[in-house]
Amino acid sequence: MKRKLIAVAALGAGIMMAQTDADKRLEEAAAVMNEVMATPDKAIPQELLGNAACIVVVPGLKKGAFIIGGKYGRGFVSCRREGNVGWSGPGGIRVEGGSFGFQIGGAETDVVMLVMNRRGMDKMFKSKFTLGADASVAAGPLGRDASAQTDALMHAEILTWSRQRGVFAGIALNGATLREDGDANNELYGRKVPNRQVVDGGVGIPPTAVVFTSTLNKYSSRK
Repeated sequence: MKRKLIAVAALGAGIMMAQTDADKRLEEAAAVMNEVMATPDKAIPQELLGNAACIVVVPGLKKGAFIIGGKYGRGFVSCRREGNVGWSGPGGIRVEGGSFGFQIGGAETDVVMLVMNRRGMDKMFKSKFTLGADASVAAGPLGRDASAQTDALMHAEILTWSRQRGVFAGIALNGATLREDGDANNELYGRKVPNRQVVDGGVGIPPTAVVFTSTLNKYSSRK
């Protein structure tokens, strides 16, 4: 009996150890979406989520953590699957630099981006992609719908929001650079599969990503 208990404890420890940094960030990314969407009047408009081609979630972007005076974060991108039947598995994304609007000391900032069309999606999968330079970007609106959009919002390829210490607002993240995070993909898929292959359905959704993709489906189903 004692041996069985030891074996079970060892198995439990092994499962806990098996959770990678990428797995933890996926849990945090799902939590960010749930918390952001918890108050509909102050959340990302359902209409925009329903029409987005891709979504990027970066939990806990850090100020001054990568380069002194700079900003750095790691998150994930997921895109609409062919036929609009849910979302793809997550691809790792690194975000560096850029102007992130309001800042409170060195507090971490959660970032959400919606890529609104296929053109923006294609640009994003270049080896280096800069918001405002390689694609038009605008601060995203808040509320139950997108009826108050301006012409700038209507034509922006990417809409962006950030949350810091409970304050969620649309912020134009001009100058931020997005790069593929091959290390995260290696942890999730067992090899450094390119993000383009991930979002095109070239690999299956790993079990640790199901909560994240289910969360996206929950808030962004097309009507």
